[in-house]
Amino acid sequence: MAQLTVRKVPQQIISRLKQRAAAKGRSAEAEHREILRVALLPDQGSFAERARAMRRRLSSCIDSTETIRADRNRDAPE
Repeated sequence: MAQLTVRKVPQQIISRLKQRAAAKGRSAEAEHREILRVALLPDQGSFAERARAMRRRLSSCIDSTETIRADRNRDAPE
């Protein structure tokens, strides 16, 4: 695997990278790799990211709860 060196990164950026990495429980280097991966290969997101996206898409679907209840009540003995 190749290595990448980034020069002249402002200290503020480095500090924020370290904070972000610590919040996610990983090294600054691992966080840097993840940032690059998400930015450059967005279609290859993690399983969790893909699952969240699918839940967002499905949440806009029609809720069939009322239809199912109506069918169940129609078929129930009186």
